[in-house]
Amino acid sequence: MNDDAAALTLPSTRPYLIRALHEWCTDNGFTPYLVVRVNESVRVPREYVNNGEIVLNVSHDATSALQLGNDFIEFKARFGGKPHEIIVPVRRVIAIYSRENGQGMAFPLEDEPEVQPGASLAAAEPVRPAGAATLQPVEASGGEQTPEDGPRPPSGGGPRPSLKRVK
Repeated sequence: MNDDAAALTLPSTRPYLIRALHEWCTDNGFTPYLVVRVNESVRVPREYVNNGEIVLNVSHDATSALQLGNDFIEFKARFGGKPHEIIVPVRRVIAIYSRENGQGMAFPLEDEPEVQPGASLAAAEPVRPAGAATLQPVEASGGEQTPEDGPRPPSGGGPRPSLKRVK
């Protein structure tokens, strides 16, 4: 089997890296946050989406029934005191980081086929040359939230949280 054929059959590393960084945050007492690029396949409260993205606190304290699957991240959480069922395709996650120190990882956003929750994305993944996806460490800055706050809707005031590359 040549390198191109091997690259076509390997599953994405993204869900494994998300789980590993979530575990690292949890083991060290940090609060794991996901940055998600929202489209019609992402089930989140739309009033908390800002500039096409939402930041989600995925700590065990802020969620219930958290499942970090290979295709979807699913959990229940409260936004403004109201319970919501959250479903995020793993392909839509563009970063995971620790709220406390900003350490984490960013992912390239890939084209996503039209697939609904419960369906497998494995057969629909686009062909990507080996080594084409590069992962960058990130650091969060500004826009601090306390763990119990969870994501807040845009207020129009203050700087927007941002991620920056650390070399």
